[in-house]
Amino acid sequence: MKLFVFGLGYTAQRLARRLRSEGWRVAGTGGGEIAFEDEAAVRDAIAGATHILSSVPPAEGRDPVLARYGDTLTCAWLGYLSSTGVYGDARGAWVDESAPTGGGRRSARSEADAAWLARGARVFRLPGIYGPGRSALDRVREGKAHRLGIAGQVFSRVHVDDIVSGVIAGFGGPPGAYNLADDAPASQDDVAAFAARLIGMDPPPLVTLDDLSPAGRGFYAENRRVSNLKAKRMLGWTPRYTDYRAGLRSISAMTSPISARRAPKADSVDQ
Repeated sequence: MKLFVFGLGYTAQRLARRLRSEGWRVAGTGGGEIAFEDEAAVRDAIAGATHILSSVPPAEGRDPVLARYGDTLTCAWLGYLSSTGVYGDARGAWVDESAPTGGGRRSARSEADAAWLARGARVFRLPGIYGPGRSALDRVREGKAHRLGIAGQVFSRVHVDDIVSGVIAGFGGPPGAYNLADDAPASQDDVAAFAARLIGMDPPPLVTLDDLSPAGRGFYAENRRVSNLKAKRMLGWTPRYTDYRAGLRSISAMTSPISARRAPKADSVDQ
């Protein structure tokens, strides 16, 4: 089996390591492998692939993979790492794959999501991604974490290894959209406070929305709980880390501050 990945970032590199350990051949753009602009090499790799996955987000209002290589994406299995940001603000309500998309602040992402679905891809909609080297533990250690004290504000999140298992489960599932999220949406404040307790530090400081960047304020302008029931039902997938506590405990037990700083660059998938 041969997987070609557009965008070997944080999540896709972990997927590649898992599949290579199981005998797959994996190649892709980024991560020191094939350059995205090297059309001859990319097209040659695509021609030999049994599975193709993209984790590349829109740029300048369009999907760069579809724009440049869309004519070559004829392989039997297509996958795309999308974002639960396509649902926009749900005022804290639960959303599933039947919820409307395109009404949020990420219109280009919603358009790319729809374009991959139209091609028969398995579109994995991801909330906030965390894992070794990229979690609230790192932000607390580095003094970058904060709390806002906004009542009722919740988000969903997913451990990177649960994305890996979800994509692999999707190899045998039908085309369509799938939310890959844990079972317990929670506030950023609760996550940051728990991470601080876990490593023996004081809770992060309270700040106001005015203290945040425009991107940070935009993040907190949306509020939703993401249902993972379709992925469980259709793909037979269950997250190993059912809530942030389980995920952060696992990361704390297996990583050190030094190894965390050496984590690979993150994917561009956004919430």
